[in-house]
Amino acid sequence: MSIQSSTQIGNVIRNAVVFNVKNWDGGIMNSDSLIQSVQDFFTILEERKIDYVLVGGIAILHYVEGRNTQDLDLLMALSSLEKLPELKIAEQDKNFVRVNYSELQIDILLTQNPLFKKVHSGYSKVQKFLDRNIPLATVEGLLLLKLYALPSLYRQGNFARVGIYENDIATLLHYYQPDMPSLLTELSNYVDENDFKEINGVVSDIQNRIKRFKR
Repeated sequence: MSIQSSTQIGNVIRNAVVFNVKNWDGGIMNSDSLIQSVQDFFTILEERKIDYVLVGGIAILHYVEGRNTQDLDLLMALSSLEKLPELKIAEQDKNFVRVNYSELQIDILLTQNPLFKKVHSGYSKVQKFLDRNIPLATVEGLLLLKLYALPSLYRQGNFARVGIYENDIATLLHYYQPDMPSLLTELSNYVDENDFKEINGVVSDIQNRIKRFKR
């Protein structure tokens, strides 16, 4: 194994442990500079009154255990980036911006996308998280975002991310039993007919897996 490969694996392990919020209260993880970057970033968001919603793997950790992630995911308006000159843009398209803050990677889903805007306004609430009051996507909001992304991931052939997203969906469905017919009706307003059929098939498969698991 090359030095580069072992370094990459080491970073994955470190970041996965760092982003397990149960490790944030004490011990060796407090000395990691990535922790400080995360804390500093949330302080900046609060001080500048940035309107955002926390989504992605970190938000899922609020609801279930065992989710590893390497970055932060936020819903935010493009105009809010102007208030955050510390962020260095690495990638950008009409719905998405990837930025870096120190060694922290942050993926921003832009609220100019109609579904992202809907989740931001209608499927989020302020909750106590990381010793702060943080706007978090609800279980229903996280499911909408995950299901919305799946058809694109299938088309890209991104098998690894498909597996992660489907596992997130299955875990949230298993533990929280949300009203899926209502969520699918909501989602139908934001995807085309073919994608909606594919999403319905995925949900049906996952629900059948959950039934088998419970038996």
